[in-house]
Amino acid sequence: MKPYKILKHQNPKPFILIPHQRSLFSALSSSTSDQSQSPSSEISPDVLVESARSSQWHFIKHLSPNLDSSLISTVLLNLHKTPELALQFTSHVEFHRLDIKTRCLAIAVASRLPSPKPTLNLLKRTVSSDIAGVAVIFDELSLARERLGISTTILFDLLIKACCEMKRVDEGLECFYMMKDKGFIPKIETCNALLSTFLKLNRTESAWVLYAEMFKMRIKSSVYTFNIMINVLCKEGKLKKAKDFIGFMENLGVNPNVVTYNTIIHAYCSRGRVEGARFVLNAMRSKGIQPDSYSYSSLISGMCKDKRLEEASEMFEKMKEMGLVPSAVTYNILIDGYCNEGDLGKAFRYRDEMVEQGISPTVSTYNMLVHALFMECKMDEADDLVKEMEEKGLSPDQITYSILINGYSRCGNVKKAFSFHDEMLTKGIQPTRITYTSLIYALSKRNRMTEADNLFEKIMKKGVAVDVIMFNALIDGHCANGNMERAFSLLKEMDKLNVPPDDVTYNTLMQGHCREGRVEEARELLDEMKRRGIKPDHVSYNTLISGYSRRGDMKDALRVRDEMLSTGFNPTLLTYNALIQGFCHNQEGDIAEELLKEMISKGITPDDSTYLSLIDGMGNIDQSVESCNSC
Repeated sequence: MKPYKILKHQNPKPFILIPHQRSLFSALSSSTSDQSQSPSSEISPDVLVESARSSQWHFIKHLSPNLDSSLISTVLLNLHKTPELALQFTSHVEFHRLDIKTRCLAIAVASRLPSPKPTLNLLKRTVSSDIAGVAVIFDELSLARERLGISTTILFDLLIKACCEMKRVDEGLECFYMMKDKGFIPKIETCNALLSTFLKLNRTESAWVLYAEMFKMRIKSSVYTFNIMINVLCKEGKLKKAKDFIGFMENLGVNPNVVTYNTIIHAYCSRGRVEGARFVLNAMRSKGIQPDSYSYSSLISGMCKDKRLEEASEMFEKMKEMGLVPSAVTYNILIDGYCNEGDLGKAFRYRDEMVEQGISPTVSTYNMLVHALFMECKMDEADDLVKEMEEKGLSPDQITYSILINGYSRCGNVKKAFSFHDEMLTKGIQPTRITYTSLIYALSKRNRMTEADNLFEKIMKKGVAVDVIMFNALIDGHCANGNMERAFSLLKEMDKLNVPPDDVTYNTLMQGHCREGRVEEARELLDEMKRRGIKPDHVSYNTLISGYSRRGDMKDALRVRDEMLSTGFNPTLLTYNALIQGFCHNQEGDIAEELLKEMISKGITPDDSTYLSLIDGMGNIDQSVESCNSC
């Protein structure tokens, strides 16, 4: 460092130390006084280096628009042994304005820091800016690495990690092969980042290709690597191979851990194979690995999905006896299971227990309970629960509002449903497609079809991706209100938007035609369904049988019944009721009685509608007999 001199002034002032070579004041003055000349040529690297070392960041920031890449590169090279200062310098010279060569030099200097976070941040900014492709970035990092004498592969490993974190995994893979071509071996952590990203993106085949390449390059897998690949097998549904993979990893000298077994247990439970999960749990114990809360939570979840709630509760108690502390997630699994079974008492007891244990209910906890209350139309209790949730400092989320809107829509309170819609918008929460479908359903059931159509148009203009369920709700409303023309125009709109109709779409249209007595048109729709590859169901055939029966065309009704049987569908209560009603209406009570015997023999219990039809039929026969006698 050059010696410093002291400037003396007539009026005593604090001493300012500046370099002999040039004062900061003169450098600043020259950069602002004559913009016509090249200011960067007037500023030396030494001035910038000393400014950085004396934390004169305001000065550097002021000069930054006038600093060229060459000057910045020189300063970075001078500061490379103090990467903290170099990083601060980089942040004050507008990193986004630097060319690719200077950026990569700055990144290389930052890689000397103990934490990789600053380097990752700079790499992400560079890759996302699209200033250059990853191949160019890789080459420039390689040159910067040589200039700084960096012997490790950290720059390339971090570049790959940055690509993975940005979900640009193909670019990360490109860098992997560039490393291979240069004779560099990526770290196992780098390979794991690539494998994990492929897994998250459901690109299991790509994960296997990379894993095979790692094997060829003799990159030693860690337990984390094996856990990822076991997860890949589970995602592919190859659960037996996933179990066998444990033996493979053990043969390579890597011992499985609790995560290894939990991955397989979770996979079995998510597919409803709880007994298989139990087997894995026992194997885990036999290896001396103790199950944790996640192991038991997975099993409890599997049992709840399989409606084995008593077993789930027993497993939960066993878990607590072992000294494992249940989390909010575990309690939520049980609450959800009992809510789905309609046992609100047990669900609320688990909510109370989690509070007693000092575990705060989450938004998900409240969402499940509120939804269950709406399923039983207990709107006041649902409202109270939402208030309680807010009093505890929990804000309703998108799912909460969707539940409230759907609940009030189904219970017929359209005004309240729309008030929650407006409230979520004022809070900046965007309604989902399900939310809008609920509102359309509510309007349709109230015969407010103009409003339903207007809302649908508004949704379309917002760019919300409409689906078949939303179309079906709107079509159902128009069919119920007798506007078949509008219903069919919506079917055409579905085709334009590439939203394939389903059996519900056609069943709704068929029901609309049958209400108007246009059974032949409904029959044509059944044939159209088949042509489009949509399989008719019970509802399709029962709709036609009911339509023909109401019209008294019992031969056609029986023909559809036979067609239904030939396709593998057995008649239902609705089938028999429609036929019995039709024959009674035609005063053919003997056939109706035969059908009654047939349905009972098939284990179908008649209901009030069955007997009312028979009673009405008998009444019609008596009236006919009296009329004949009076003649």
